[in-house]
Amino acid sequence: MLIYEGIKSDFIDDVNLNRIVDKIYDRYKQFFGRTSESQLNSWKNSMQYMRGVLDDIEIPDNAGVAIEFNIPTTSKRIDFILSGRDNNRKDSVIIIELKQWETCTAVEGKDAIVSTFTGGGIREVAHPSYQAMSYANLIKDFNETVQLDNIGLYPCAFLHNYDLRDDDPICSSQYQEYINKAPMFGTNDFEKLRKFIKKYIVEGDDRELLYKIENGRIRPSKRLQDSLAKMLQGNKEFNMIDEQKVIYEDAIRMAIDTVASNSKNVLVVQGGPGTGKSVLAINLLVELTNRNMTSFYVTKNAAPRAVFRDKLKGSFKMTYINNLFQGSGQFTDAKENEVDVLIVDEAHRLNAKSGMFQNLGENQIKEIINAANFSVFFIDEDQKVTLKDIGSVDEIKKYANELGAGIKVVELESQFRCNGSDGYLAWLDNLLEIRKTANFDDMDFDYDFRVLDNPNEVRRLIEEKNKENNKSRMVAGYCWNWISEGKNNTDIHDIVIPEYNFEMSWNLGNSQTWAIDPMSVNEIGCIHTCQGLEFDYVGVIIGDDIRYEDGHIVTDYKKRASTDQSLKGINKIAKEEGQGEANRVADAIIKNTYRTLMTRGMKGCYVYCTNKQLSDYLKEKVKNAK
Repeated sequence: MLIYEGIKSDFIDDVNLNRIVDKIYDRYKQFFGRTSESQLNSWKNSMQYMRGVLDDIEIPDNAGVAIEFNIPTTSKRIDFILSGRDNNRKDSVIIIELKQWETCTAVEGKDAIVSTFTGGGIREVAHPSYQAMSYANLIKDFNETVQLDNIGLYPCAFLHNYDLRDDDPICSSQYQEYINKAPMFGTNDFEKLRKFIKKYIVEGDDRELLYKIENGRIRPSKRLQDSLAKMLQGNKEFNMIDEQKVIYEDAIRMAIDTVASNSKNVLVVQGGPGTGKSVLAINLLVELTNRNMTSFYVTKNAAPRAVFRDKLKGSFKMTYINNLFQGSGQFTDAKENEVDVLIVDEAHRLNAKSGMFQNLGENQIKEIINAANFSVFFIDEDQKVTLKDIGSVDEIKKYANELGAGIKVVELESQFRCNGSDGYLAWLDNLLEIRKTANFDDMDFDYDFRVLDNPNEVRRLIEEKNKENNKSRMVAGYCWNWISEGKNNTDIHDIVIPEYNFEMSWNLGNSQTWAIDPMSVNEIGCIHTCQGLEFDYVGVIIGDDIRYEDGHIVTDYKKRASTDQSLKGINKIAKEEGQGEANRVADAIIKNTYRTLMTRGMKGCYVYCTNKQLSDYLKEKVKNAK
């Protein structure tokens, strides 16, 4: 998606006539909502500088110009793009990362990280050359047209307020690897930047390449479970960008320093669905293991561990695999600092007690912090889906302080699921009344979301999508009893919607590898078998536990199946603390469950609601959002 596109002559006219910011902002509001005054000023400032750079008769007037290009499948945008052809008529696209910086400090011991004033304070951020290079790599990874047509991508960074000198910290030798791949230009480097542009663009393309990139076929997105073996073998399967890279380098540095000093530290990484928490966790596991630190990946949910193990069969010894991936209840009897690093994914799912009967240990958060010198908790508190889920930032802080550990809390924001649409996630939170999000009633988002009147149509679409690569699944809220449990009979169905002759069975008796078993497209998964995993497309059956009534989303935990353990103990809460408190607690869990189910798909989500009023409400919201 391009916020602004044109040719060089149009761009210069728009800047000269002082209408460039209005044109950018009008389109920006359509897709992303309002922005800050500082963003408007940065556009105005940067576009004036880019106009000056492009005011060169040797840069063709019909070269393509794009501003704020949204990188497919992510929430990241490229500041400025130029397109054309070089002396050999080779297609060329120049990617320019624009910065308002004036000074910068090198950060020792962290790869590609610098410190500068941005966002209202001094922060550690990715080096501009690394950032431009990583954005170019993302386009190469996801845009099949760029690869098939052999379109050359040439990244660079333009720090138009920065007096760059050879001895400046931002130019130091530790960054040369990235500067060589994506050159930097400062306030006195107009001619150098022009020379860089004219090296690759001597002939205009009338925006043809911009059209190709914007409309090019997007390659299937990588899923963590499919790339795991290569990652453990040392291959870089995912480009870490912006805050991902900053947090990764911060975690590596903290781990090294903590283990070397035999101290204790905790890092909490907050992030919503699709922000790359699990990818970052696995990258940390690989790097710290390669640095000879005893490191384990920990989850409460058994399904992701089972899928990971299955995917690694044949590539590594099973003893190695089983050691790497641990359940969260494994540390009840661990000694203090028994391991170097514990990397805890889906930390919101941690419980107090461990064991099959919840009778072991004291508290999983406390036991994990105790067992490791350095522990990393990846968490999204809006994905708590049972009464037993205790994982929260406050709980982690509490036990870190109790055990004398230092603690740092950071946040991931980049979106890599739901087609990289922050708009979809904010719209969904607003839709389910989890939180108010401004300007999302009429927000456009590039994500295949549909509300269908017949559950069989949802099933048909998912089965059709699944034929492509076995990466689409049906899921549902836990509103139907598991009557097929223990009965090896394919004629017994759990989820029955008689008015549509719709019948399917829960997958729970199948295996923990339901997410990848070829035949499991014929079964419906629940929150416990899909949380922590991702698919291309997901079909969601929304049951009677949530409805639309009197202008609001209403939840009803009494419509949950009696075999559902997620709300076990809710009646006790109602008795001891009142029905109002029970309703409040259950309301959050039910909404979190559907939020999680509806964000498992990387490319699309198809929904059927048993409540007609809810279906009509969703359709109206979808109509407004498209």
